[in-house]
Amino acid sequence: MPDYRKLSDYLKETYGQKLYKIALDCGMTCPNRDGTKGTSGCIFCSAGGSGDFAEKNRGSVDEQIERAKKRIEGKYKGSKFIAYFQAFTNTYAPVERLREIFAPVVMRDDIAVLSVATRPDCLPLEVLELLAELNTIKPVWVELGLQTVHKKSVDYIRRAYENSDYERAVTELKRRGIYIVTHIILGLPEETKEQMIESVKYACEHSHGIKLQLLHVLKGTDLARDYEEGKFKTLELDEYLDVLSEVLKVVPPNVIVHRLTGDGPKQDLIAPLWSANKKMVLNLINKL
Repeated sequence: MPDYRKLSDYLKETYGQKLYKIALDCGMTCPNRDGTKGTSGCIFCSAGGSGDFAEKNRGSVDEQIERAKKRIEGKYKGSKFIAYFQAFTNTYAPVERLREIFAPVVMRDDIAVLSVATRPDCLPLEVLELLAELNTIKPVWVELGLQTVHKKSVDYIRRAYENSDYERAVTELKRRGIYIVTHIILGLPEETKEQMIESVKYACEHSHGIKLQLLHVLKGTDLARDYEEGKFKTLELDEYLDVLSEVLKVVPPNVIVHRLTGDGPKQDLIAPLWSANKKMVLNLINKL
């Protein structure tokens, strides 16, 4: 497996310690679900808006953070955290509402980084200015779900925005000194290894960090229907390791690898079932 810059090393170099990421749900929706651009969302997206491991949207964000800290206190002894707004599209609200959510978080002594998952077509000027303002208080990361650069795949997964939207968002974020993490899915139906490498190269050209995600098929998604009808197959473990070893070769040393795989909720996972054993997969990757 090629060498690459790990997130854990970057955090220690930048912040002097390991940081634990707390996934949060502030009750957003998505233009690809509320009828603005679509009603069914991306074809792979779960009912939880890809925030299946986030804290439940009960009470305030402060309460979510405290619940998360209590839940992990047995395995994380550090005092600093990344507040990761993960579920759905976390800039898809009036800027006044976003200020109410994010501003108190960056003022917390225990939060070192504010990380916001969103779509590149949901970053209007007033939201960009708010993020830039918050970035002067604590580092702000914006995570963009690009997934692929290939038109056929973009249409199939119902991403509902163009690569040009992503490029415009990246330009505006970089202009404001905001750190960008781009998500890429490996194993989309009919994509070749070469196409996956192209998507990773493109993301690395535009990002400070990259998340590599194995395609999961989850219950209740339209992707699950196509899978059960035999329209595509998911990657086997050896295939995924082969793809991963090739795409990592094109990740430059200035780009941080935030994730190498990923895991869906076991109760909803249809395929690939080997991915449910995330510890085994990561151990095998590290061994290689």
